[in-house]
Amino acid sequence: MQIDIITVVPGLLEGPFSHSIMKRAADKGILKVNVINLRDYTTYARAQVDDYPFGGGAGMVLMAEPLVNAIESLQANTTYDDIIYLTPDGETFNQKMANQLSLQNNLMMICGHYKGIDQRVRDHFITREISIGDYVLSGGELAAAVITDAIGRLIPGVLNDESSALTDSFQDDLLAPPVYTRPEVFRNWRVPEILLSGNHKLIDEWRYEQSIQRTKERRPDLLK
Repeated sequence: MQIDIITVVPGLLEGPFSHSIMKRAADKGILKVNVINLRDYTTYARAQVDDYPFGGGAGMVLMAEPLVNAIESLQANTTYDDIIYLTPDGETFNQKMANQLSLQNNLMMICGHYKGIDQRVRDHFITREISIGDYVLSGGELAAAVITDAIGRLIPGVLNDESSALTDSFQDDLLAPPVYTRPEVFRNWRVPEILLSGNHKLIDEWRYEQSIQRTKERRPDLLK
């Protein structure tokens, strides 16, 4: 899979893809993430990519021309399954969406900044708009990193144990059950005996019951 991310601040994305699972995915050649500097596609002086909004008001808006230049330049070499704009008023990202996007081949993400991007880009180029929550960030870079990580770990071969992702929270609209590791006893706090029984059928049943209970207590909305 290839994910191309257009941003005004590429430095914000240097860290998230250089470590841990995302780095291993890149080293294996399973996931390629390209961070594209929008300023490389402007024709304005001093690498300008934003301007004041028509009609007045506070803040700046990313201009259409640099964005369209970048999009069309990338499209000349890559066919994208989706061109995603990261924005607070998009559809809320969730595990189901992560599963869907992980099946795609090529994605482009556009990071909003300042007050957003010229609406004409949204009208004519964007195929999907996504938000990671009901709050506002300084830009879409952190959202792009979150979504890329959530998608990337689902691609076959990225995780050492592919079944691990299938037991994550939200995969079955349930939260994950409690987990334990060695030692069996720590400060007189014991691991539940069922997990030491070796009876995998009973362990699976216990985990399912714990998932239901935890979801009822913490996220009852998921059970609806």
